[in-house]
Amino acid sequence: GARLHYAQQWTLIQNYRQETDINIQPPSPCSLLHGSVHFQVWSDRCLKKILDLSALNKHGRVYEDAQFGCLAWSTCESRLLYVAEGKRSIGESYASASSPSAGEPRDKSVYWEDWGEGLTSKSVPVLCVADVAKGTVTVLQGVPSHVSPGQGLWAHDGESVFFVGWWHEPFRLGLRFCSNRRSALFCLDLEGNCECLSGDTSSVSSPRLSPDGRYLVYLEGQVFGPHSQCLSMQQYDLETRKISVLVDVVNRPKKDEFAGLYEALPPRCWASDSQRVVFSSARRNWRQTVQSFSLHSAEKFGSWKLLTIQNDLMVVHCSHLNEAPRGPHSQFFAEWNVTTAVLVKLGFAVLMGKIVDFLLGSYPHTLVSTVRILFLALCFVVNYRGSTGFGQDSILSLAGNIGSQDVKDVQRAVLTALADQTAEKLLTLDPDKVVVMGGSHGGFLACHLIGQFPDFYKACAVRNPVINAATLLGTSDIVDWRYSSVGLQYSYDQLPTPEALTTMLQKSPITYAPQIKAPVLLMLGGKDRRVSPYQGLELYRSLKSRGSPVRLLLFAEDAHSLARVDTQADCFLNVVLWFQQHLYLH
Repeated sequence: GARLHYAQQWTLIQNYRQETDINIQPPSPCSLLHGSVHFQVWSDRCLKKILDLSALNKHGRVYEDAQFGCLAWSTCESRLLYVAEGKRSIGESYASASSPSAGEPRDKSVYWEDWGEGLTSKSVPVLCVADVAKGTVTVLQGVPSHVSPGQGLWAHDGESVFFVGWWHEPFRLGLRFCSNRRSALFCLDLEGNCECLSGDTSSVSSPRLSPDGRYLVYLEGQVFGPHSQCLSMQQYDLETRKISVLVDVVNRPKKDEFAGLYEALPPRCWASDSQRVVFSSARRNWRQTVQSFSLHSAEKFGSWKLLTIQNDLMVVHCSHLNEAPRGPHSQFFAEWNVTTAVLVKLGFAVLMGKIVDFLLGSYPHTLVSTVRILFLALCFVVNYRGSTGFGQDSILSLAGNIGSQDVKDVQRAVLTALADQTAEKLLTLDPDKVVVMGGSHGGFLACHLIGQFPDFYKACAVRNPVINAATLLGTSDIVDWRYSSVGLQYSYDQLPTPEALTTMLQKSPITYAPQIKAPVLLMLGGKDRRVSPYQGLELYRSLKSRGSPVRLLLFAEDAHSLARVDTQADCFLNVVLWFQQHLYLH
């Protein structure tokens, strides 16, 4: 039942005498990746060397995640930089003020903090260098004790490395999907001398070195507040040691203009002249590739995502709502979505574009969490105000207005869709067969909708929904958002007050539970660190006590994303059957 990881190799060969002559070799067969801890070094399609990291016993598990992980060759291609879990003996427990004295036995039951949802196996990352020729591994010393290093890359001289360091004092907050954690850009030489290159009061990520080794660009944002913010791109000149703003935060983008930076830079993003940076970013409902600050027409060609660039050859992932991608993809834009595609196969139509554009007007909508509205023949995706792609002002507008602004946006979108199809005399949408589904904050919205409009929605399916923000306060790995979302300031030493808890409760869907009439399907992850499964259980018990139809699926080994293959299939089938049952579509 566990998720399996596969690797597949694609080879692109460019004829440099004819720049337009690009040959894409057939892909290699998919190979299953096992959890063995070793490096394989290949050259000219031949295996040259194997480094058995387990036998060397210098560190724990190698990090493969995008948050901390890296795998970077030095310029001379003899050394490899990566991040791994440090041996517990090299650091102190963050549950106590000091480590045991030398020779004193460690208590195995002492609590070790991790980095939250999706990063539960990450606690004490360390930077490591593997020397391929010598077959040795070195754990780099000199990283400041108050930060956790990651996203490392080599300097041009090969004698020092750059990395992002995240503050883990006084305690760790969840990092996954959170670009608002205090962090800074550091330079560490191989002798253990470390220097902070950026300011230390912001959030920093995605450092990328220019091909000539002179410039280092990175993304910078605010600490706390919304987790997905509009970011600026900073440039550090290694010769003059000066920082300049390359791309600033966009507060209110005008129509058809660049809307700001919202996602990590590709590992390779520099043009060969070291003068241009190429990246992808959201603009309204689309993801676009930006080069020299010019925009490709996503509406015509679909959503574009830059995967990599080398020798000015770009590899771009492109997909549309009705066209499957030719590469990997993750978060939802106006691009291929497998769930939507299967719903279409089952007889649901997908409606995007006109209604969404009509709704936006001067009211930017959001993509923090997606709520999917399913009609008898319609899957409608609403980008409510408060998310990426529409400027920083739109993002900030949601803080303090959850449960109201976002709920009204979704309801207005649904009513507009129904009104339009009535005006155009389309008979495919039945206003008496409207259902709603969503996950996380989308689940929060779905439960608000069936509570605030109890006669409108005929069924509901939610994944790990936020039900009661007040009771969630002490169990979430992102406690800061519980304050920010309701318009309150957060600090690490924050203690709950009656006023704060009252505000959180008032903005939660649990207050509307007595009004809910729609049958509710709950899908919960037993190991969810972001939204405790007890949130869904709280609604389940409330509905059961009132005799309201409710069904709960608990996936004990799954986390917030419910990402295991068997779980995804189980959830999708149950959602479809739930809607068919309560819309009498059998």
